[in-house]
Amino acid sequence: MTAPVFVVEDVTAGGDGRYVLDGPEGRHAVSVKRLHAGEDVVLTDGAGRWARCVVLGTEGKDRLVLSMDAVSEEPEESPRITVVQALPKGDRGELAVETMTETGVDAVVPWTAARCITQWKGDRGLKALAKWRATAREAGKQSRRVRFPEVADAASTKQVAALLADADFAAVLHEEGSEPLATAQLPAAGHIVLVVGPEGGVSPDELAAFSDAGAKPYRLGRSVLRTSTAGTAATALLLGRTGRWS
Repeated sequence: MTAPVFVVEDVTAGGDGRYVLDGPEGRHAVSVKRLHAGEDVVLTDGAGRWARCVVLGTEGKDRLVLSMDAVSEEPEESPRITVVQALPKGDRGELAVETMTETGVDAVVPWTAARCITQWKGDRGLKALAKWRATAREAGKQSRRVRFPEVADAASTKQVAALLADADFAAVLHEEGSEPLATAQLPAAGHIVLVVGPEGGVSPDELAAFSDAGAKPYRLGRSVLRTSTAGTAATALLLGRTGRWS
């Protein structure tokens, strides 16, 4: 079993190499995980800085006393993979973020596509975005990542097109008349941006805007995946083909 991961703002030990994990993370470590002296844990800021620690003991129900090793910095992955995810219904957006995070995506951009039934507006939109970001954080911990995916603010079609125009490889998952993503020519480095449309599909106007930005349509396979699973499947394919899973 790999060491559990806990998120902290600052991965820095005191002069004696000791670190006290407190607050919600400390409470979870002591009262839920029930960690004991001698066990290993990993502390990270979620942005690449991390340190392996050994539990020295506990203080009360929410403080874990640790001995910290040297702090390390995990470099950003290359090529970087961003998935533009159209807003699904219900909690399927959180499912998409969770599984893409576990798979290894680097960034997720919520997209308010024309055919999305769900629309993020006002406080409801802010709460939904907060849930996506919390899901990425928890899934990052669960999958033992030390660099969590960024979840951007919700983007319009115009903003997505601008993102695609700056990418080194830009693709839109689309089943009609498309070549397989499995045979696409991928860059060895840089930025890959993949668009996953809503259940109703990407509209002709959106396809045209994305094509003008340099994005081509690609298909994953013979079956049509739901919007909440397509991004995960495509991310796995890209990770394997670019060598990031080698």
